[in-house]
Amino acid sequence: MIVFRDPAEVPPGFGPSVVAIGKFDGVHSGHRAVIDRARVDAATGRARVVAVTFDRNPLALLRPDLCPPNVIGVHQKLQMLAETGVDATLMLTFDRALADLSPREFVEHVLVGALGVTIVLVGSDFRFGRGGAGTPETLRDLGDELGFEVEIVEDVRAIEGGRRVSSTWIRELLAEGDVATASRLLGRAPAVWGEVVHGLKRGRELGYPTANLSTELEGFVPADGVYAGWLIDEGSADGLRPGIRYPAAISIGTNPTFDDVVARQVEAHVLDETDLDLYGHRVEVQFTDRVRGMVAFEGVEALKAQMADDIDKVRETLT
Repeated sequence: MIVFRDPAEVPPGFGPSVVAIGKFDGVHSGHRAVIDRARVDAATGRARVVAVTFDRNPLALLRPDLCPPNVIGVHQKLQMLAETGVDATLMLTFDRALADLSPREFVEHVLVGALGVTIVLVGSDFRFGRGGAGTPETLRDLGDELGFEVEIVEDVRAIEGGRRVSSTWIRELLAEGDVATASRLLGRAPAVWGEVVHGLKRGRELGYPTANLSTELEGFVPADGVYAGWLIDEGSADGLRPGIRYPAAISIGTNPTFDDVVARQVEAHVLDETDLDLYGHRVEVQFTDRVRGMVAFEGVEALKAQMADDIDKVRETLT
């Protein structure tokens, strides 16, 4: 997948293209429905498939007091969009200059001028241009004038209850620790991504060494507790990417038994590996099931006994 960070980076004659536009926070089942439709349209017209998205939620600039936490970060979004099979992603920097473009200016500059768009696909709630003035109907009117089609892709809804699949729903589930249901809406395990850093090494002292993720990580951290999941080693900052996948028991919280950790931590204990050196590596930690909530124990021995039981449950869950 080609990644453009600015319309000016798109080479002349890049089009024709079929474009799917959205925040794509989570690249969940609803987002993929839009992208899948774009891929079908492009196949019949021999056009490139392009995802147009943003480096942040527009509310982070326009109404930071109302901006929710992201389900995924930029690195994760690009990786997941690549997995959908799009040919290119235009990752727009949502700054004041972009926010101030009128709907017409956005369409002429980004979609027509840079991408040579023939078909644009959006969800029914899509808004664009200064003050969110542009709607799907606005886009259709501009398409009639400027020579492209607009398709509005209907929401993906749950069979039971009919709730629309959305980033809001996924955040609610993760905040409750329900990573299994979140996985079904996402179409994959929810995950965080970041660098492994040095911690207090308490896990090693207890016989369960952990890879501690930096607090500057990407992705929505689920509720405190112990989870079964996977650690994928992407390698060190020098560009080495082993891509090795390890089964892991994952702890999230502030370690209430010792009560000496201020910020919430994500720690992953790789099963059956005691000498694994991941310091400085970028890793993805995926959550498949919640084993239990986070509690304080009466002393180290009680904690160690519970950790042994946690490992057994994680092993059973992942096999």
